[in-house]
Amino acid sequence: MRLFKQLLTVFAVLGVLVGALMIFAYDVVKIDWIVFMEIQDSYGSQEKPLPVPALSIPVEGPAYLGADPVNPIPADEDSVARGAQLYAIHCAMCHGDNGQGNGTVSAFLLKKKPADLTSAVVQEKSDGSFFLSITNGISNPENSLFPEVQFSGQMPSLNENLTVRERWDVVNYLRTLNAGQ
Repeated sequence: MRLFKQLLTVFAVLGVLVGALMIFAYDVVKIDWIVFMEIQDSYGSQEKPLPVPALSIPVEGPAYLGADPVNPIPADEDSVARGAQLYAIHCAMCHGDNGQGNGTVSAFLLKKKPADLTSAVVQEKSDGSFFLSITNGISNPENSLFPEVQFSGQMPSLNENLTVRERWDVVNYLRTLNAGQ
């Protein structure tokens, strides 16, 4: 019986020592467990995507245009009225109620003020140029008031806020702005 107690004591002490050694050596000795996820084909490197076929039309995502798009929406009273409402919601805060670049936000933009949409230089631009500026925004990072904010001091993209039809309505409204307003 005495031998059994001594063996039990020795094994208990050895167990505690091995356990303590394993705890302290955990950061030193890493055991790489087998994870079958890394053996799958989907985990390893894959082939590159196939090139886009010629004359294909993107289902979603940015469209690559060779020239400015042409305005498909006639500039009738309904379109201009919808554009005026959308302009008041999305644009007037920077460009002002009359499009002269004097909105409430423009007072805080020190380096680059919003464009005066009634100026001759801006009004000479094509409808497609207006549409693309509304869709993609205008990025000018060297004039940014806050470099960590992507669209501060420049125009943000409104393609997620406005549908294509609504963007063309805003373009039709912008054509009605003039210096006399």
